[in-house]
Amino acid sequence: MGQIGAHVRDEDPVAAGREVGAEIVQFFLANPQGWKKPQPRPDAAEVVASGLGVYAHAPYLVNVASTNNKIRIPSRNMIAQHAAAAAALGGRGLIVHGGHVGAGDDVAVGVANWRKTLERATYPVRVLVENTAGGENACARDLDRLALLWDAVGEFDVGFCLDTCHAWAAGLDLETVVDDVRAITGRIDLVHANSSRDPAGSSRDRHASFATGTIPPELIAHVVREAGCDALVETPAERQAEDIAFLRAALAG
Repeated sequence: MGQIGAHVRDEDPVAAGREVGAEIVQFFLANPQGWKKPQPRPDAAEVVASGLGVYAHAPYLVNVASTNNKIRIPSRNMIAQHAAAAAALGGRGLIVHGGHVGAGDDVAVGVANWRKTLERATYPVRVLVENTAGGENACARDLDRLALLWDAVGEFDVGFCLDTCHAWAAGLDLETVVDDVRAITGRIDLVHANSSRDPAGSSRDRHASFATGTIPPELIAHVVREAGCDALVETPAERQAEDIAFLRAALAG
């Protein structure tokens, strides 16, 4: 099994991780709603020396699938910049949402844009494509779209991040999703172990703690167990320690 941790506040990830009993942490390296380049961190040496495994999450604006040059090209630059910043912290991976094309655009064009992104650059940490919750024009929402995407990018050094809330919202079967995804990608590198505030198939990306969400906690633990890789909770901060403890107990049983 992999290690268990949480998405934590980026201003002090080491302290935040220790507060919730995390072995690994994920955080943003710049404003998640902006385009600014990550700056060198004054706590970089502390993060590296902490012994915590580190993952970075790309800003939400990043969308290399876009048919809009004003979004796609800056998105490619952002992946390169954030990958470099993650590598400076000893990062294990950079999580990037699968992205989408605009209304009326062909998803195949978005998939081709993903391929061009990976053809044109190599990164010092592995890019992990994350499945998304909703959108008819999304590139990594359902299994058919994921298969189309992986046919285009699978030959590159790219990984996969499976988010349980997103999979639930997309209507995927969490009992079989690990096998279903692996049959397409051959790998799952990280699990975002989240419950959902909404019912299955809602297309809504609203995370919840295990105790308050609509996904049976044992089903989330099942996904983590089957995946056998690192797992991070992106649940509300006040319940993260509880969610991590639940996962540890479930996986030890």
